[in-house]
Amino acid sequence: MKIAAACLSLLLTGLAVAAVSTSSPNARPEDVGLSTERLQRITQMIQRRINAGDLAGAVTIVARKGKVAHLAPQGVMDLSTKQPMTAASMFRIASMTKPVVGVAVMMMVEEGKLRLNDPVWRYIPEFRGMKVGVPLPAGGGGRGGETAGPPKFYTVPAQREITVKDLLTHVSGLGSGPMGNSDIDKVARKEGEKLADYIPRLGGTTLEFQPGSRWTYSPGAGFETLGRIIEIASGLPLDQFFRTRIFDPLGMKDITFWPTDTQMPRVATVYSRGPNGLTRSPTPNDTMSRNVYFRGSAGCTARRKTTSRWA
Repeated sequence: MKIAAACLSLLLTGLAVAAVSTSSPNARPEDVGLSTERLQRITQMIQRRINAGDLAGAVTIVARKGKVAHLAPQGVMDLSTKQPMTAASMFRIASMTKPVVGVAVMMMVEEGKLRLNDPVWRYIPEFRGMKVGVPLPAGGGGRGGETAGPPKFYTVPAQREITVKDLLTHVSGLGSGPMGNSDIDKVARKEGEKLADYIPRLGGTTLEFQPGSRWTYSPGAGFETLGRIIEIASGLPLDQFFRTRIFDPLGMKDITFWPTDTQMPRVATVYSRGPNGLTRSPTPNDTMSRNVYFRGSAGCTARRKTTSRWA
């Protein structure tokens, strides 16, 4: 399980969306209908987790009515250097990149540049006529089709084409299980490739189930495909669309796919917790194709919001 300070990015991002900012005035909790004593319990809880070795550090923040009532950096950004956590620390926000993709898709819908019920192949022709995997019966001791090694399956035609809405709502079957993932492994992205290079190959992979027949989370392929659709519909690379259409208008300066050399010292290290405690994890955002490949599924790094234009 991903933990440490970077793992609290879900909380931090949610609070950023609530328009918390360094330029927002501070307030006594009681002045905005909160309790000083109860807010202290947040700090106490985080400190217990740090003391137990569950976290390296965290930044928690609570605001109400446009005013910050609680802001508490705790612990360290990196266990080796002991660099302290600060209010300016940045965090890998992982799959919280997906909501930004969702906003971008809906902007394109509002502007009439795509429709939710459009088949994906309308934008990426390689997605026309995809196949659905059907597990082969288990052979000798397996259960439910599970055997050692790659999954065994055959394919049948999809009963309908997958749509933009299917990708948004995780009901497409794309990259949603062992059959599809085994195909995706075969067409893995290469160094230097952009979304335009890689995503069309996903159209030749196997869907895990008939589109719309069930919900299963697509951690990577679904929203990376949406990122490419946004590029096609808008005419902009995904990072430029995010920056010019979403981040800059909202004053979100410290959010990016690839932290700059100036920002990197403020990026908290990601750790995993195992039987021997916290161990440093590989960089969550792929180091391949730096400033070229923009992972709409999990690629952004951010800090809490730094202006209050949308408060």
